[in-house]
Amino acid sequence: MDKNKLKLTSSEIGTLWGEYMNGTMTDVVNRYMFSTIEDESIKALFEDAIKTSSKQKKQIVAFIENEGFPVPIGFTESDLNKGTEKLFTDIFCLNYLHIMTLHGLLGHTTSLGVSVREDLRHFYDSCDNDAKRMYHQTIELLLEKGNFQRDPLFYPATNPEFISSQDFTDGIFGKGRRLSAPEIISISVNLKKSIMAKTLSIAFSQVAQSKEVRKFLEESENTADKQIQVFSKIMHADNLPVPRSWETEVTISTDSPFSDKLMLYHIGFLFQAAQAYHGTGLASAMRTDLVTTYEGTILKNLMVTKKWFNIMVKNKWLEQPPLAPNRKEIAKRK
Repeated sequence: MDKNKLKLTSSEIGTLWGEYMNGTMTDVVNRYMFSTIEDESIKALFEDAIKTSSKQKKQIVAFIENEGFPVPIGFTESDLNKGTEKLFTDIFCLNYLHIMTLHGLLGHTTSLGVSVREDLRHFYDSCDNDAKRMYHQTIELLLEKGNFQRDPLFYPATNPEFISSQDFTDGIFGKGRRLSAPEIISISVNLKKSIMAKTLSIAFSQVAQSKEVRKFLEESENTADKQIQVFSKIMHADNLPVPRSWETEVTISTDSPFSDKLMLYHIGFLFQAAQAYHGTGLASAMRTDLVTTYEGTILKNLMVTKKWFNIMVKNKWLEQPPLAPNRKEIAKRK
């Protein structure tokens, strides 16, 4: 049996569809940023990212077409307004590339985990290697420029310790306890993602053409800001630092480099992706106040994504992914 002639499963088609949609969105943003960046070292990384994206897009198209499925429209040149004013500083662009690379790493790993066909596994393995290379390069450059914020440092205990009291889970009543290292991982990651969502919401709301889209972006900014405040308060209670904000790295330009469709999709992507990170944080939380915070955050994000979905559908901006066959409709054709 030729392992590369196996029909792709629904999961494999689904991952290819998602990779194409998110990849073409990010590629449009990367190409815009590349056109505005002045720092040559940052520009070189974006050039690499654009070439990698082009290579991956061609391979995804080949996989989809060979299975007889229509290739998604995704995001194209029509979503990019060339020659517009600079909307982001160079250092924000670098941080953006780093954060989106993290999203890519998670996406490629998930796609690899549901892939069976050998050629598809090798493809996602190469995507993962490309993302890991970019991850290392963005960190090195952020460190070199003094703009990478490491997570809080701990001082080592003398000996291993065991949990000795039910108070370990108490974060609302009683005196509570300090945050654990696994809990800080999730809080720090969620803070960084919320800061990125807030910054992009601010930038996009400045340049969006539609009043409806602009209003949604302003609401998403407020939602992200509230989440930043909640998680920052938890960190500050233990005298721990929080990641810096990036709002001042957005210029005052009102000249839109992107279509409203792309900007709205991008914010929706960030809020949907955040649900996975919040879910991981909830699973690792052993303090009652953290559990409550994550549950509230997840619920609020669901409300945001519901509004996002309605606007996307209303404007016919949301492509439909491949669906399972409707057996009842097929039976009626006889």
